[in-house]
This record gives sequence, structure tokens and C-alpha cells, in this order.
Amino acid sequence: MDTIVALATARGRAGVAVVRVSGPMAWEVCARIAGRVPTPRRATLCPLQDSQGDRIDEALVLVFDEGSSFTGEKVVEFQIHGSAAVIAALIRETLHIEGVRAAEAGEFTRRAFEAGKLSLTEVEGLADLLEAETEAQRKLAQRIFDGTAARMLENWRDGLLQSVAMLEASIDFSDEEIPADLSTHVLAPLKDVHAAITQQIAGSAASERIREGFEVAIVGAVNAGKSTLLNALAGREAAITSERAGTTRDVIEVRMDIGGLPVTLIDTAGLRDTEDEVERIGIERGKKRAETADLRVYLKSEPDEEVMTFRPDDIVLLSKADLWQLPGVSGKTGQGVTELVASIYQALSGRVAGSSMFSRERHFDKLRKAGFHLDRAILDLETGQAGWEFVAVDVRAAITCLDGIIGRIDVEDVLGRIFESFCIGK
Repeated sequence: MDTIVALATARGRAGVAVVRVSGPMAWEVCARIAGRVPTPRRATLCPLQDSQGDRIDEALVLVFDEGSSFTGEKVVEFQIHGSAAVIAALIRETLHIEGVRAAEAGEFTRRAFEAGKLSLTEVEGLADLLEAETEAQRKLAQRIFDGTAARMLENWRDGLLQSVAMLEASIDFSDEEIPADLSTHVLAPLKDVHAAITQQIAGSAASERIREGFEVAIVGAVNAGKSTLLNALAGREAAITSERAGTTRDVIEVRMDIGGLPVTLIDTAGLRDTEDEVERIGIERGKKRAETADLRVYLKSEPDEEVMTFRPDDIVLLSKADLWQLPGVSGKTGQGVTELVASIYQALSGRVAGSSMFSRERHFDKLRKAGFHLDRAILDLETGQAGWEFVAVDVRAAITCLDGIIGRIDVEDVLGRIFESFCIGK
């Protein structure tokens, strides 16, 4: 296997950068560049030199023995000063060594998976953790990355194996006297696992929203102050504002963190009848986005305006409240903006309660299939409609589905898509 090298930290100027080398020649690379191989797992200050004897930098060097590293291979990490020139010089010198090549996207993590250091769910959790923008996303990703989801799957698998073992024993020794309550002993673990799977599937929508984010549309008539409010919420000039009606022609989006929840605020074109074809298209696009959004904030242009709401829990507020001297919201003065943010959080936070331990459609597809097989197995056991050998087939099919989630089997078609989402150096 090749030895690979890459920058493991973000590109750009920084106080410290980490260059990681993994593979059978990692320690040889360390010896050539740092002059020695320090004691494993102990940070050691070493001068780094190129093949001409010129100093590249002075770095903290960490080495990890085979079986004790992230990838399961011999690994060395150089903690160097984070200038582009130092990073380039070190990587260039490393690549001059025969047998060393640049790592591909996600290759360190793929080697960790192939070495059994991470399950497939943990790999996906790591990918989500690297992409996490909010506290809710971090917590969901961490639950998957730390192995909590994998341990849950293992517990379910053990319960199903217990049932299938009893089923197959009864089939193999059908001539022997079978305990009268064996069916009950087989049924109990199946029902427990089925109930747990059902609970996780029920939380799939909440997990998807945490991972992908919520959409909140700001709607209202022309010149209702939608763009001004969006700018106030975003803390920057995200949308053009003007007294001229119809300024907003298309949907404008701003990504925000509201109470740890990922939220995309959508500024839509003002609702009105218009002969302007471009504006009319923008209004139609805005309506469609607003209808599919998770929540809508409807701004009333005047106190007596008749409100067109989309859902019972939509937020309706009087806009430009500073001009009316009435309760409401004003993007210009900031009146009511804090209260609006709190209302948005309150409306959305309840939707993530009971979120699943899993986060990807691939997981839920396997869980649904496992639930289907357990449904049929439980029904056959309770009604006696099929022989126990058919029940055993369904239980084993459910186990196969769980194994597909954790990465034991049937994962080659998803590996490429998963690892290509990682950056170089991870």
C-alpha cells in the first residue's frame, strides 16, 4: 500500500498547520525529514530539513505506531507554522521520497474504515461533524461519530441473533421435545427491536431537518419591509432595499444559526398583481418557496391588512412598527427583532424533539426494510401462518439490513459517494 501525505488542516495562513503522513513508509519519511523518529504518541520538537540540508521549519512531531493511529497504519503528523510557503516546502519534500504520493479526498478516513477503526455510520458521522454549522448539527453528528448509533445497532443485532438461534435450533431438532413457551422467547426480542426501529424512523424528519436545516420564508405585500427585516436578522446588507415597489425580483436566501438550529431565511418578492413579467415570475417563485418552507413570517403593511396565512403556526407581525407606534417588528430600528428570533426558535425547536440517532436517508431506508421483515416475522409467529423456517428467513433479512447500515455488507455502491464528500487531508 502507498504511503500518502496531505495537509490535515484548513488551507490559508494560520498559526499552526498539520501535515499528516500515513502508510508503511511514514516513519522513514519522519526519519529523513526530522532526523529521527520520536517516541510514539509523544510530541517532540524537531528541526525539519530538506534533502539539501536546508531547514524547512521547526515543528512538533507526533508519530503513531501501526494499530494505534487513526488510519490503523504507521502515521506521522508534523505540526508546523501555517504559512503557505512552509506547507508547500514540507509536502514537496515528502513527495520527493519514492513510494509517497498525495492523498485523495477522504483517503485517510477510508483507510480507517478499511482497517476497522471506524464503522460506516461513524464515517458518516465524521463527515457530518466536519460540516456542522450549528450546535444541533454538532450534537447529532457527534452521537453518530462517537459510536452511539453503531452500539445501538449492535444491541439490536444481538437481540435478533438470539431469536434466530432459537428458531434454527427448533428447526434442526424438530424431532425433539420443544419447550411450549419457545415462541414467546423468540417473539420478545423481535418486538423490542421492532419498537426501537419504529421509534428511530419516527424521528427521521427531525434528524433530516437538523442535518439539512429549516427554511423560514418572509412574505408580505410590496414595500412591507421584508428585505429590511432580512438584513436586520442577518446583520448585513444581504438584500437590496428601496422605497420603489418590486425591488426584490427573486428569492434571496441567508443562512443563520438560531438557537443552535440551522435556518435559511428566505426573502420573497412582494405579493401583488403586476404587468411586469420578470417581477411576476419572481412573485410566483416566492410563493412556491413560501408554501414549501417550514415556517412563514407574514409582515402586515398596515394594522388593518387582511392576512393570508399558509399554516396555523405561521408568525404574523405588523411591519414598520416604529412608524405605526404599535407592537410589531421594524427592521430599520430593530424593534421586535429579538422577539421574532425567539418566536422562530420556539416554533422550530419543537419539531426536532425526539430526533433519531440516525441522519441519512440511506440509514432510514435500511431501517424501514428491517422493520418490514420484522413485521412479517412477528405476524407469522403470532398467527402461525408460516413455518418457523420462513420466520427465520425474515429475521436474518432484518439482520442483513442492519449490517448494511453499519458497513459490514452491501456498501460498495455508497463508499465512493461518502468519501468523496471529505476534503483532502481527511
